[in-house]
Amino acid sequence: MSSVTPGKLKSTFKGLSKKRSFGLGDRAFSGSTFVFAMIFLALLVGLIVLLVFNSLPSINKFGFSFISGRTWDPVKNIYGALPVIYGTLVSSLIGLIIAVPISIGAAIFLVELSPKWLSGPASFLIEMLAAIPSVIIGLWGIWVLVPLMQSSLSRSGQGFITAGLILAIMIIPIITAISREAIKAVPQNQREAMLALGATRWEMIWNCVLPFCRSGLVGASILGLGRALGETMAVTMVIGNSFNITANLLATGTTIASKIASSFGEASGLELSSLIELALILFIITLLVNVIARLLVWRFSSVKAARE
Repeated sequence: MSSVTPGKLKSTFKGLSKKRSFGLGDRAFSGSTFVFAMIFLALLVGLIVLLVFNSLPSINKFGFSFISGRTWDPVKNIYGALPVIYGTLVSSLIGLIIAVPISIGAAIFLVELSPKWLSGPASFLIEMLAAIPSVIIGLWGIWVLVPLMQSSLSRSGQGFITAGLILAIMIIPIITAISREAIKAVPQNQREAMLALGATRWEMIWNCVLPFCRSGLVGASILGLGRALGETMAVTMVIGNSFNITANLLATGTTIASKIASSFGEASGLELSSLIELALILFIITLLVNVIARLLVWRFSSVKAARE
């Protein structure tokens, strides 16, 4: 019998790849997907160009002082974005801090601890929560959460904490659903091997399951943060819409999205350009968040590959 060497296999596969020809359907599919990808890139570039072009009057007049400014006065045509940037980041971080432990804990329970008769319906209900329109959650916040905050913590009931709680309610279903899929992707033999070595169920989850799906959990959290950063109606209803910067999380504030929603209809001239520049800033913040998330996922993936 003649032995098959790696060199012979390589030359054989190389010859087969040269002989392989794509049919009409393959070429059509490849071409159509390329066109769709280019359309997406064109829309993205067009959006950036549109935002930059319409915000040029504000950029030329205020420059970097627009980001550091604390005044929004349409009468004097003085506009600054620092309070709305501050409100956006603070309310989103509050929502993320509340939502991430609850979401990951719920995902662990549904995959690892819950009986089958409960995990299916519970997962379906969590995914259905993500489909509730934000305006309905905002109305619930006005009727239920704001009075509750008035009676317990804040005089007005509105503010950064209330907005953060609303955002947490909105992003918990998203983070939970994605985290559940990430945990389910962990190979079952790893769990069985850990348990066979004498580990408890909690040790198996903490030392085996969570490290394996860490990149997925980070991605789920960042997707939730991206939803929180751009949320408009629900936050507008409960944050108070006051233009200030304060360390008191019970005080009222505003966000980029809520400022645009509340002022865009009546704005014109330089104020309209300033609002569009706010939209550009929000776009940049969201883009940076997603880039950081991708870098974290790559880092965790490389560390995991090095360990393996």
